[in-house]
Amino acid sequence: MNISKLISTCLLLLGTTVTTSVVASEHEHSHGHASTEQGMQLDQGKKWPIDASLHIGMSKIKASIEENISEIHHKQFTDAQYKSLAGKVDVQLAYLFEHCKLPADADAQLHILLFDMMQASKQMQSSDNPRAGAITTIKALQKYPHYFDDKEWQSLQH
Repeated sequence: MNISKLISTCLLLLGTTVTTSVVASEHEHSHGHASTEQGMQLDQGKKWPIDASLHIGMSKIKASIEENISEIHHKQFTDAQYKSLAGKVDVQLAYLFEHCKLPADADAQLHILLFDMMQASKQMQSSDNPRAGAITTIKALQKYPHYFDDKEWQSLQH
């Protein structure tokens, strides 16, 4: 299934529309997409393996959040700034989907996290409460090192 169909299907199931920046990639993705309702799980008590592209994409999302976290925290971020931040997140999500090289079980867990980030991005772009989308992204970034074995990951600074 190609990535745009996969993302579109997931978003349609939630009654939302697709943001074009995330679905721009036509990369073939050969595995299913887990539901966020299932929750994330460890690999028999251990963290899931990662690849370099996962570290890169997640680190770039984290950097985009960190450079704006004070303004987000103090409610000084404008709607236009939230939309710009969402665009940066979407670019990295597309990168992650395109360069996915994880084993199937690890990838399924990653998709739970990425799906939350996709929803957060949409909320930053088109809701009455874009700050909630940024907070959801922050929570996903905080959840990431608990489930994925990224030895180079540095905690979100705020």
